[in-house]
Amino acid sequence: MDQELERAALVALLRRGDRSWPDLTDQIETVGSALEVLENALDASGQGALFDTGPTADLDEVAAEIAAWEREGMRLVTILDEDYPLYLRLVHQRPPFLFLRGDSAEADLRVAVVGTRTPSPEGVAHARAIGGGLAERGVTVVSGLAAGIDTAAHGSALDVGGHTVAVIGTGLRHAYPAQNALLQQEIAERGLLISQFWPDTPPSKTSFPMRNAVMSGYSLATVVIEAAYRSGARMQARLALEHGRRVFLMRSLMTHEWAREYAARPNTTVIDGPEDVFRRLDSLVPVTGELTWA
Repeated sequence: MDQELERAALVALLRRGDRSWPDLTDQIETVGSALEVLENALDASGQGALFDTGPTADLDEVAAEIAAWEREGMRLVTILDEDYPLYLRLVHQRPPFLFLRGDSAEADLRVAVVGTRTPSPEGVAHARAIGGGLAERGVTVVSGLAAGIDTAAHGSALDVGGHTVAVIGTGLRHAYPAQNALLQQEIAERGLLISQFWPDTPPSKTSFPMRNAVMSGYSLATVVIEAAYRSGARMQARLALEHGRRVFLMRSLMTHEWAREYAARPNTTVIDGPEDVFRRLDSLVPVTGELTWA
């Protein structure tokens, strides 16, 4: 199977816009070939064979565009590629592709640290202590590059020389928020940026919830520091529980009804500080093809 053509066919299928991306992702995985799915789609629409001239997908042009992205430092990984993240592949919200910039050779143990964009000083201190402590223990610290808690988690991981991954809600050609442009560049140089969006995609109301679903699926556990009900961090905690992942909630969150509800569910641990997270790292036992908890 020609991997270049498969990637080009997947991009061409998504750009046709006649089917939802989740439906296409399911079909491509089932068939095992984006080329075959595209060929069938063209036949069904009366556009003819894939490599005919006329109104068909020009896969050479798409392949050239993918090559240009890679020259710019953006590596395209599709659902058909072996290096598509295993644990993300297991969740319903898995995207058909990811754009990566940076070093993808992070540790197998990945923990997301998330929270509000307007944290208290105590919240920032907890985020930094947990992010830095995880990184010192060889754990990859995952967050969303937002202001506040995310920034503290990423920054503390970098400060101790650890590995951090930013799952962003825009294309890789954008930096959001603008004040984190330098942090985004540092993560690209010393860690990894992940985007599920085309490179020029700007921020939007829908892109950040989608980002949280991917961040949950990519990570083995999520730590929520501070979060209101209407927040991406609260949403990620819910998604992580749906994904069967471990969720850690700071005890200060127990003033919220949603947090008390989540705390009563299996796989949720209420923590008082960083050491409560560190003591439970050994309970995260990834197994090929599934997730189990010791």
